[in-house]
Amino acid sequence: MALLKATRTIPELFEFLTEEWHSDKRDILLMKKVDGKFCGITYREAKDEVENFACGLSTLGIKPGDKIAVISENRPEWVYTDIAALSLGAIDVPLYPSLTAESVEFILNNSESKGIIVSNKFQLNKVNKIKNKCRYLKFIIVINDKDTGSDGRTIFSFKEVQERGIIFKTARPYFLKESRSNIKENDLCTIIYTSGVTGEPKGVMLSHKNLLSIVNSILETYPIDENDTFLSFLPLCHIFERMTYYSALASGGMVCYAEGIETIPQNMLEVHPTIITAVPRLFERIYSKILKNINSQSEIKQKIFYNAIEIGKEYCRAKKTGNITFSLSIKNKLADSLVFKKIRRRMGGKLRFFISGGALLARNLAEFFEAIGISIIEGYGLTESSPMISANKPDDYKFGTVGKPFPGVEVKLAPDGEILARGANIMQGYFKNKKETEETLKDGWLHTGDIGVFDSEGYLMITDRKKHLFKTSAGKYIAPTHIENLFLESKYIDQFVLIGDRRMFLSALIVPDFDAIQEYADVNKIPYDKPEELVQAKEIYEMIEKDMSQVQKSLANYERVRKFTLLDKPFSIENGEVTPSLKIRRKAVEERYGSLIEEMYMRN
Repeated sequence: MALLKATRTIPELFEFLTEEWHSDKRDILLMKKVDGKFCGITYREAKDEVENFACGLSTLGIKPGDKIAVISENRPEWVYTDIAALSLGAIDVPLYPSLTAESVEFILNNSESKGIIVSNKFQLNKVNKIKNKCRYLKFIIVINDKDTGSDGRTIFSFKEVQERGIIFKTARPYFLKESRSNIKENDLCTIIYTSGVTGEPKGVMLSHKNLLSIVNSILETYPIDENDTFLSFLPLCHIFERMTYYSALASGGMVCYAEGIETIPQNMLEVHPTIITAVPRLFERIYSKILKNINSQSEIKQKIFYNAIEIGKEYCRAKKTGNITFSLSIKNKLADSLVFKKIRRRMGGKLRFFISGGALLARNLAEFFEAIGISIIEGYGLTESSPMISANKPDDYKFGTVGKPFPGVEVKLAPDGEILARGANIMQGYFKNKKETEETLKDGWLHTGDIGVFDSEGYLMITDRKKHLFKTSAGKYIAPTHIENLFLESKYIDQFVLIGDRRMFLSALIVPDFDAIQEYADVNKIPYDKPEELVQAKEIYEMIEKDMSQVQKSLANYERVRKFTLLDKPFSIENGEVTPSLKIRRKAVEERYGSLIEEMYMRN
């Protein structure tokens, strides 16, 4: 599938969709939940919402080159804000709703944002707390009318701004069309602050050309068109989900906003999505829920299920080599009828494939979903690359890899194995950070900070982060991510941090999957009052130790974990141990649990 029309800028794409193009299939662009029911927003309605808000922003003094921040959960108003700001030649600055007031203050000041759009009272209170320290901030706009506390001078409701825009548009009907025509493809479109695992966040500057080059490549690579329905739940402030929504627009597809990660199973049944972009954590949840349901059923049903999965895996392996026997084909059809169709029906019944990013996908998850007839297509990239660098394809994929270089993106490996990339998708640099820009964009190549290798067939495999590599006191180099991902395949482990830099051996901090260990405790009659208490139970420690010993058989002696400690609560964003994009901050974790780590080595 190619773009419906080649456009130079995001506002130009939106203008084409809402003024020139009309789908024969449907007239709905976006869907949201209202009073317990999904309701559609037409192209015409979206056009009016965007234009009224854009003109309203103009009355508040927003001009080309100004920065506007937005901190909101996924909802149609996020899209209206984005397109409206860009239509004025302004630059939007998306923020994670989970950010602290201090982080919001830093980003508003660093980005020189003139205004901020917030979703509700909680976010408004956060901004009110620091607004007097934000020297560029002129106004706040609140999406939820009832949460406004509007003063008509610096705080406005979303509707108030749109009402101002309606008056402005009546007086100047051609203003927006003229404004959009003045925007160039190399103009700055957005500044996205990477959460970073160390130090202050950096503002990644992406142009319209950066973003649309990847949109075009996505639609060349994946069979996406106007028949597709996307279920959106990953934060729109993250480049991965934002690129998904631009691609959906460019293909004529429809975007439905999930109420939250907990409601995804129900929302899938309501909107019948065909494509979902997600992170591995979602697949782990779905997989665990399916297994929990199966294991609560009779032995014969369990046997039918597990036999079906093995048949599905065997069928998929045979399909890749073109050696499907008649007998295997019949068995797979029966497995599909008895098991796979029922699972797919629970996910809406129309799902064609998932697209996974953000972290490495466990092989067992990929094989399970492939067996039931829904592929997980894994890709790789950074905010700095808009975000794609490489990806598997629905008809050309290999588990354990992140595919081949994306169309229009050149990829090579530095002598130390670091992945380097260049192309029209690579950022303009970091906002007001020349030093970091020069270090990251050396010799015309983006230095990703990731270590990787190409296999014999040209598939890229990520082995670790360059900064994460460490050396034991015995002089052995360790790539922790690879080892951590092996252990994360265990159903009893939720989070896992490997320790060992300059140490005699490897140890680990483990957050168990509390549902899984609670179930184990109940079956084995291990007493407890609260699930958190189970981390102190000898039986639980020994069970996880035994589980880990099976995983470790594939590792070299120096890569094996000799000691571990179970933690009674997960690593969190609030405690500074996890970034808003859910990456572990190793340094913060090691500092917080320093005494526990030392205790493990003293026990040696």
